[in-house]
Amino acid sequence: MSNGFHILIVDDEPNMRSGLAKGLAKEADLIETAGTVNEALDKFDAGNFQLVIADVRLPGDRDGLELVSLIHERKPETTAIVITAHGTVETAVDAMRRGAFDFITKPVDLNLIRQQVAKALNHHRLQAENRELKDRLADAGEISGIIGNCAAMQDVFLQIRQVADTDATVFIQGESGTGKELIARALHDLSSRSSGPFVAVNLGALPETLLESELFGHEKGSFTGASRQKPGCFEQSRGGTLFLDEITEIPAKSQVDLLRVLETGQFMRVGGEELLESDARIVSATNKDVQELIDDGTFRDDLYYRLNIVPIQIPALRERREDIPMLVEHFLNHFCQRHNRPPRKFADEAMHVLTAAAWPGNVRQLRNVMERLVVTVTDDIITAERLPAELHPMSRSTSGGVRPLVEATEAAEKDAIQAALAAANCHREETAKALGISVRTLHYKINRYGLH
Repeated sequence: MSNGFHILIVDDEPNMRSGLAKGLAKEADLIETAGTVNEALDKFDAGNFQLVIADVRLPGDRDGLELVSLIHERKPETTAIVITAHGTVETAVDAMRRGAFDFITKPVDLNLIRQQVAKALNHHRLQAENRELKDRLADAGEISGIIGNCAAMQDVFLQIRQVADTDATVFIQGESGTGKELIARALHDLSSRSSGPFVAVNLGALPETLLESELFGHEKGSFTGASRQKPGCFEQSRGGTLFLDEITEIPAKSQVDLLRVLETGQFMRVGGEELLESDARIVSATNKDVQELIDDGTFRDDLYYRLNIVPIQIPALRERREDIPMLVEHFLNHFCQRHNRPPRKFADEAMHVLTAAAWPGNVRQLRNVMERLVVTVTDDIITAERLPAELHPMSRSTSGGVRPLVEATEAAEKDAIQAALAAANCHREETAKALGISVRTLHYKINRYGLH
């Protein structure tokens, strides 16, 4: 039965090449061999190999470890196994660092290498299936459970896809309830660290006395009540992602400690003397205006610059109203299944109210309202009268002409952008600078308000 796998064996000994090729014949549809790095690269570039098995010592200026590096640069998804007669810990570590899946010493046990080849090919298959699934979700207007088809959310999805599979530090900004932790989880799930831990800590919910211990851990007896050694978030998230939510809430001393870890990659437990290495991708988030906090002196600008390598701005729900029907349908179906309720629908007038509502609590509020309606309303079609009172637009005053706050805010924002564009002769970079927003955000708002 065909499995579609192609293997390239690289060794300077002809008997080794032919022996491995015969021994692994049942593991692949195609096996080719090469005796040098140059020959291997020529065959690799001309073919489609899922696995490369290479000896470390090869004739010429380049060895098997360099071959693994070059293959990883050309096609990172290719799996590699390194074989050597002179196995050392240093060589094994170097091979793994260059992208090798496994390291085997000579003399080669054929049964062992068959097992390792099966594991390597299975790893390659799972990685390919994972990539395909991620691509399908992204194309469908969804990434890791985050839903959105509007331009602003597609922009967010693009940023996630661009930076997810790197170790770049990401700074997420958005109002409460916009889904900052979902974005952080998406960055983790779509990264090469997805098999590692995802550790989330809400810094705003921790008292100052426990913050250092929570982040860095503590040794037994380091303070009253420390009855045992406890690893902190930085230790727990090794090999994975550490999400620091409400980052702007931490006090001045903790800001200094956090900055030191980001700069050195090292930290110590409270009461400890051993320097520990930090190996976590840092994603942080806030719902505050950071520049305002920096100007007030409550947040360090140098820490902000360290955290804000890649900024991601999440739009409020009122800025992506075209996504509300899709979100409503998603949550409605989810909670009908969860609470064993028959399918529900919204009357047209009710959907109009939902789309026009202010949603100060953003997607979190929308989600909660959908669950409340599923649980409390027995009608198959939910009418506008059954919606919570806070969602209905405020009645206009006959004397004062009062408008809903969200409508007045958006009108003021539109006027401000129009005035800034006029003052800058429609130069968008100058307009964005004058308004204190990014050019990307300005483009989105120009489209939103039809200011072309």
